[in-house]
Amino acid sequence: MKAVTWHGTRDIRVEEVPDPVIEQPTDAIIKVTSSGLCGSDLHLYEPLSPFMTPGDVVGHEPMGIVEEVGSEVSNLAVGDRVVIPFQIACGHCWMCERQLYTQCETTQVREYGSGAALFGYSKLYGSVPGGQAEYLRVPQAQFGPIKVPQGPADDRFLFLSDVAPTAWQAVAYADVPEGGTLAVMGLGPIGLMSVRIARHLGLRVIAVDQVPERLSRGQAAGAETIDLSAVDDVAEEIRSLTAGRGADSVVDAVGMEAHGSPVAELSQKALGLLPRKVSAAVMQRVGVDRAAALLTSLDAVRRGGTVSLSGVYGGMTQPLPLMEMFDKQLQLRMGQANVKRWIDDVMPLALDDADPLGLESFASHHVSLDDAPQAYADFQGKVDGTFKVVFRP
Repeated sequence: MKAVTWHGTRDIRVEEVPDPVIEQPTDAIIKVTSSGLCGSDLHLYEPLSPFMTPGDVVGHEPMGIVEEVGSEVSNLAVGDRVVIPFQIACGHCWMCERQLYTQCETTQVREYGSGAALFGYSKLYGSVPGGQAEYLRVPQAQFGPIKVPQGPADDRFLFLSDVAPTAWQAVAYADVPEGGTLAVMGLGPIGLMSVRIARHLGLRVIAVDQVPERLSRGQAAGAETIDLSAVDDVAEEIRSLTAGRGADSVVDAVGMEAHGSPVAELSQKALGLLPRKVSAAVMQRVGVDRAAALLTSLDAVRRGGTVSLSGVYGGMTQPLPLMEMFDKQLQLRMGQANVKRWIDDVMPLALDDADPLGLESFASHHVSLDDAPQAYADFQGKVDGTFKVVFRP
């Protein structure tokens, strides 16, 4: 089959790889009909390369049609249309019983001290082949796949794999009080979806970015926007819009791709000059994150407020301002989204003919797998309005 594979920093290729087969009785095989390109995939493109192996199949936002099921998968049948959550969870362990699916004890990657295995996301998360491919083996298929009806376009459901539940969790974790204000740092896919969800829930939203097209999307979704490049102090600007206090809650939807720390960016690039085992240890124990968005979030939130962290940080970060955080009496919530925990909230919106979250119009580009190398480069460079790419195998 054809698949998108990693071969080095900024080296994404499309290759023929062996078709997946049933390996465990809880497996299923799906024919992929759509697969998203996520901002988190760009972390593999460059800063998380020490944990990658040439030939790794990438991608963690797939959906498709069931082709085959293992003997212990009774909830699926050949021909079912399914969305695949990005994490692999069993549904019955101690963590899964508490709906902490990204901490599944059955699939935890203990070698690296990581949570549940993820599709297409490096050794840190199990080296499981990903979904930017023509076919995908789905472990723990007795629980993970989300069945969706035939009829609506793939894009109506595809983002249930990651974007929509991640944004829903980000807003839920932000715990905005009634009548309060939510600030969203970054208007990439997760940030924009967080804005749409927050506005759907009736919240006031102030969104921050510096890319004109993204600021326009945020405004169209009902957010007040701040152009990062046009102000000297984002947190002070947010305070000026919130009676001098700051936002009640802040979503950091940026993570380690934040702008603003050229020293850390240089450190990330320098990792590529080290032996692979050494660079992996440096990232895990010393850290090279760019924390500008997180530090701005901690500054911009009001005293007694909450910061919800959905942007991915890949290693140790610079020391946090703990004295300020303690003095401001902040709450900080974070983590990979527990996808199926939020499906009951998001699915009715996906099924609504009015498409209130704008799912069908969310992607900016639909391309073939053959176009993956250029799509990755364009997405990283924000070229040609590239905001969200969907591959059609």
